[in-house]
Amino acid sequence: MIRAVLFALGLAAAAVLPAQAQAPENVLVVEVEGKGSVEIELLPEVAPLHVERIKSLARDGAYDGVAFHRVIEGFMAQTGDVEFGTREAFGSGRAGTGGSELPDLPAEFSDVSFETGVLGMARSASPDSANSQFFIMFAPAPHLDGQYTVVGRVIAGQEVVDGLTRGEGQGGTVAAPDYMGRVYLKAEG
Repeated sequence: MIRAVLFALGLAAAAVLPAQAQAPENVLVVEVEGKGSVEIELLPEVAPLHVERIKSLARDGAYDGVAFHRVIEGFMAQTGDVEFGTREAFGSGRAGTGGSELPDLPAEFSDVSFETGVLGMARSASPDSANSQFFIMFAPAPHLDGQYTVVGRVIAGQEVVDGLTRGEGQGGTVAAPDYMGRVYLKAEG
């Protein structure tokens, strides 16, 4: 009986205590033009190389003005092609095939599940081919678990992600995409 009361008190305390604040140096802010902002908690303890890559590209302004080029209803929204996903290059029809000038990264697979709001790194058929592109989940996708690198999770603004323009067909290619206006680390905002 005493254990049950203590357990109930613990649950009550957890419900009223604020969530632990994320370290601002590990919060990526994505301002989506005309839609709002998304805050993503990066997980360096899960994928240190991938998190560092995203931070580096954000600091360099490489993600600013890049399209959400592939958006599949009920699945995910993909962006981050800093080579062919920019406004200037988007019309070439190659969005989703490029990356940064930096070398590809080795996989950092983990036991973190692909749930709604999880950010994963996009790659080709090779597990060690992630570079700059990433995707944000609309819904759980357990078939991706252990197959793609988890880099973070949305902590604010999932409704902005959910409001992105959807693509056409099975591949989710977006003809008139939404763009990331500014992408930065909250600590450096």
